[in-house]
Amino acid sequence: MQYETLTVEVVGHVATVTLNRPEVRNAFNETMIADVTAAFTALGARDDVRAIVLAGSGKAFCAGADLNWMRKMAGYSDAENRADAMRLAQMLSAVYRCPKPVVARVHGDAYAGGMGLVCAADIVVAVESAHFCLSEARLGLMPATIAPYVIRALGEQASRRYFVTAEAFDCATAQRLGLVSEAVSAEDLDATVQRITETLCANSPNAVRECKQLVQDIAGQTIDSTLIEDTAVRIARIRASEEGRDGVSSFLEKRTPRWRDQ
Repeated sequence: MQYETLTVEVVGHVATVTLNRPEVRNAFNETMIADVTAAFTALGARDDVRAIVLAGSGKAFCAGADLNWMRKMAGYSDAENRADAMRLAQMLSAVYRCPKPVVARVHGDAYAGGMGLVCAADIVVAVESAHFCLSEARLGLMPATIAPYVIRALGEQASRRYFVTAEAFDCATAQRLGLVSEAVSAEDLDATVQRITETLCANSPNAVRECKQLVQDIAGQTIDSTLIEDTAVRIARIRASEEGRDGVSSFLEKRTPRWRDQ
């Protein structure tokens, strides 16, 4: 597919989705929202794709919402505003719920809705010079659609602070809070992302997909008899799967599992 605001490249088993509006610091409008949703939906359905890198062009990763788009929203009716907000929420869900692991390659600042994209990813690799900001309160707004992902990534207490202060914070702080998985120099960014995607692609595609879903389904749940039974059902099912059987056999037989050759 061709996208107006993105570039999509697939090399081997790794797809790279690059936000490509550098003239506005990759701020998103209705077109980019539709493009990101469509790209992650399409890539998530491809058997040949095992990992997705989300990147940005230009100086910033993503500056949030485009100001011209926000001016247009000011004249929307309540129904139009709700529909527009729902499209943004669906874009974030498409990234978060994508069955492939998503690695955010954060080469520059991520503000407002850009923070939402980062927090929806599974693994975040950021340059040490990157800054993060939930700036909505400065504009009389709130980070509502991105909140489910930001709170999961930052934790409740840090979210309470940064939602209301709209302070920018640096990469070291983001890593301490658990948002950033690895903080690296600009020179090491691509090599680090490649190392992680190679590790992802070496694992069972089915197991990676099931592991991602496992975390999303179980995080925050009460450990009761229902949850215990659910986890037992999951491990029994994956043990009996084709890749599960081949993975165990290959380990015992000291050979390469079949998915490495595909």
